Order: sequence, then structure tokens, then C-alpha cells
Amino acid sequence: MTEKEKMIAGREYYARDPQLIRERAAACALTREFNNTVETDLEGRRAILQKLFGKAGEGIYVEPPFRCDYGYNIHVGACFYMNYDCVFLDVCGIEIGNNCFFGPGTHIYTATHPLDVAKRNAFICGGKPVKIGNNVWLGGRVTVNPGVTIGDNVVAASGAVIIKDVPPNVVVAGNPAKIIKELNG
Repeated sequence: MTEKEKMIAGREYYARDPQLIRERAAACALTREFNNTVETDLEGRRAILQKLFGKAGEGIYVEPPFRCDYGYNIHVGACFYMNYDCVFLDVCGIEIGNNCFFGPGTHIYTATHPLDVAKRNAFICGGKPVKIGNNVWLGGRVTVNPGVTIGDNVVAASGAVIIKDVPPNVVVAGNPAKIIKELNG
């Protein structure tokens, strides 16, 4: 397996692999281009996101600035809105359903790092995919950790740190996030 194949599969990989360095640089170039667009260039922004993301559904809107590692591991459904200052560390897949809304400063992490200091110092990394269902609203400064699945119709209060799976039709809040309310599905 290549280091990229290991990375996408969630296996340990060498983060300083030349191919991965080139692909991170390409994503940085596209995000820089996106972040420097003018407010009225909606078609230009959409075209850049189509190049950057693995999938970009109809009716998506992303407020710059936005940052990601690779872009091609991000798969976004239709009718998606992301506010300012969001960061997606997409060494593994990030799947986002339809009709999702993310507040400013939302961070989604798929990247993991070994506890073993020798591996960390040798730039060995890992990852776990994140899946977010339909009709999900993540408030400002929500953090979603590696390997988390969030069900349909979930609302996460501002500042929530989601470290484990969230079932559908609930409101979560806190650090770590806990269910504070059930919603009618």
C-alpha cells in the first residue's frame, strides 16, 4: 500500500511522504485561492470547492476563510452552509449529509497521532473517518473528534466537543458533549 492508501484507510502512515506533501500543498493552494475570492464571486467559489472537495452537492455555501488538509476526503451533500473560520483535518473521509449548517469556527478532525513518542517524532500518523447525517446543525466552535458518527437531526450547542457517536434526534452540549435534550424526529 502507498502511504496515501494507508492514510485514507485509517492505518498508520508516514505524514512526510512526498506524495502527501504535494497533495497538502495543492489543497493549500486551492484554499488560498478560495479564501481570496471576492464576496460576489459565488460561481468562482463553487468551482474551487468542486475541485477541492471529493463531493460538493448542490446549493453549498462556504464562508471564507476555510482550511483543510487534502480536500478530496471531504464529501458534502446538498444545501450545506459553513460559516467563517472552519477547519477540516481530512486525512480520512469526512461525510456530511444534506441540509447541514455549521457555525463559525467548526472544526472536524479525522487525524490521530500515536501515544508512542518515537512514532510521533517519526511523523507516523493515523486517522478515523467522521460521518455526519442529514439536517445537522453544529453551533459555533464545535469540535468533532476522529471516528465520530453524528446521526440525523442533531443539534450541537456552541463549544461542544464531540468525542463519541451521537444518536439521531438529540441536542448535545459541553466538553465532552453529552445529550441534553431529545428532539421529535
